Amino acid sequence: MADTSTQSIVIGASPDRVAAVICDFPSYPEWTEAVRDTEVVEEYEDGYASQVRFTIDAGVMADEYVLAYEYAEDLSRIEWHLVAPSKMQRSQRGSYDLVGNPDGSTTVTYTLEVELAVGMLGMFRRKAEKMIMDTALKQLKRRVETPGAAH
Repeated sequence: MADTSTQSIVIGASPDRVAAVICDFPSYPEWTEAVRDTEVVEEYEDGYASQVRFTIDAGVMADEYVLAYEYAEDLSRIEWHLVAPSKMQRSQRGSYDLVGNPDGSTTVTYTLEVELAVGMLGMFRRKAEKMIMDTALKQLKRRVETPGAAH
């Protein structure tokens, strides 16, 4: 059974800049600690990735999987799902929702639902999800707000 977790963070940049970093999958290994490698497997006609292969190593969890992506026309929502079960996951669904704020910053809401292929007590799974989301949002914020780090 998959649980859904949601977390938000405010990033000091426009939604366009935040979306550009999220959509730059080849650079993920540069700024996301657990991601060892990424490969854009398929693209839409507009050049955005439709499927991306990830190789991750988060210590206790190493995995390789492909996510399929869909985008709102204005990139205010980027969502994904696991294409096929992997060694560690039965399913994964997630999304980033980007909302521009009057001060020029962006509120990013990250929603993640993962069903693991391996058994894990609910208490530990929730703690792991919170840590994954917290880390992902902080790393995204650092990447977007560091001058010269993102294009």
